Amino acid sequence: MASLEEVQAHESKLYYELSHFYDRVFTRVFSPRIEQVIRSLSIEPGARVIEVGAGTGLSFAAYPAHCQVTGIDLAPEMLEKAQEKIDRNGWRHLKVIEMDALDLKFQDNSFDYAMAFHVVSVVPDAARLMREVLRVTRPGGTVVIINHFRSRNRLLATLDRLVEPIWRRLGWHTLSLDEVVGGMPLTIERAYKLSSRSLFTIVIAKNRKSEQPNRQQTTDGERTPKRAVG
Repeated sequence: MASLEEVQAHESKLYYELSHFYDRVFTRVFSPRIEQVIRSLSIEPGARVIEVGAGTGLSFAAYPAHCQVTGIDLAPEMLEKAQEKIDRNGWRHLKVIEMDALDLKFQDNSFDYAMAFHVVSVVPDAARLMREVLRVTRPGGTVVIINHFRSRNRLLATLDRLVEPIWRRLGWHTLSLDEVVGGMPLTIERAYKLSSRSLFTIVIAKNRKSEQPNRQQTTDGERTPKRAVG
């Protein structure tokens, strides 16, 4: 089995190659769904939003200007495209940071909303991603996931498994919803598809963790992990 570092290196190369035509390929496929979901949330003024795996910023036009959005991604080539959109449109409520979604450099409870659009199948450890997302989202905050999950239909699930080797070579893998959210302090308020033919499930959930003291902070608001003593 490949190490975490090997998987991340593979995905960095993959997304460097994808960055040159990502918008042309995926805007039509992903953007309408993402934009509809964001607008349905009625994000309140002053809300703090994190989008993990923001990529080239396909979702950015949908966010209201009265919230503050931080998009993070591990692929600098993707973020260059996202920053170009921010600059071109004069979006002052959006910023992007190069960061690993499996090790978010933010303090606990920093955000009111966390978005994970088409990313849980890409990261090498979806459970670790979700733990980080829940850590940086406040208790009662909203977590939104859009992804293709393995079907509960036995025939379709078998088909998913048959094509899994192909998806893995491209850096993707298919998970069930339970593999992503099972055991997490989440209350799923709604899990639905925009049509019966859609491959993608939209999950709207609330973070039900107990509030914990914030980790030690640096002067720029990002967290400094506590060191073990002894």
